[in-house]
Amino acid sequence: MTDYSEEQRNQPEALETICPDSFTVLSETPPTFTITVTSEAGENDETVQTTLMFTYSEKYPDDAPLYEIFSQENLADNDVSDILKLLALQAEENLGMVMIFTLVSAVQEKLNEIADQIKLEEKKKKKQKEKEAEEAEKQLFHGTPATIENFLSWKAKFDAELLEIKKKWMKEKEQAGKNKLSGKQLFETDHNLDTSDTQFLEDAGNNVEVDESLFQEMGDLELGDDEDDPDYNPADPESDSTD
Repeated sequence: MTDYSEEQRNQPEALETICPDSFTVLSETPPTFTITVTSEAGENDETVQTTLMFTYSEKYPDDAPLYEIFSQENLADNDVSDILKLLALQAEENLGMVMIFTLVSAVQEKLNEIADQIKLEEKKKKKQKEKEAEEAEKQLFHGTPATIENFLSWKAKFDAELLEIKKKWMKEKEQAGKNKLSGKQLFETDHNLDTSDTQFLEDAGNNVEVDESLFQEMGDLELGDDEDDPDYNPADPESDSTD
């Protein structure tokens, strides 16, 4: 007859020796403990991790132990589901044998696969971003292909912008016309034209002083008497007494 209690007492001690940093006893009766399993480091040292909780059934190892995912990091819901299916399959295949370490090893491999898949997805995203950046750079230098569809789209946009500019210009012109002042309004509103200035101009125009001495001096000038010259002929402009 199998001594299940003896089997169940000995195995946790062995597991603690194998996994000292990840093994934690939660209960002695029934024997319950957790083991934390971590994948190998992925891109940027990222890892995926899960903590498995096991509880021995009354007839373990002839019966499968109870197990569940106690906690997890960086695992998607479908990954958690896959791990539980894997545990169920391994437990079924190893009935009658001490199996906790076998179950943990299977989960370890699964986590490594998940980490590799995450790494692959990150590389694909990075490559896609580089490709998009390269395409954007090509588009910048080569421009948009000259097709009928592209031209019609551009023209529609250009015409709309031109119409908007024209409307704005007409509105500004109309507003400027309303605000334009007449000559009289400009004169009335121009404060630079002081009434004293215009009065000065009027006074200056009505009171012009004439220096009469200038005309008296003109009388003193000696003018030649052409009539006393015997060669003087009024009809002949060239008959000048000075000749």
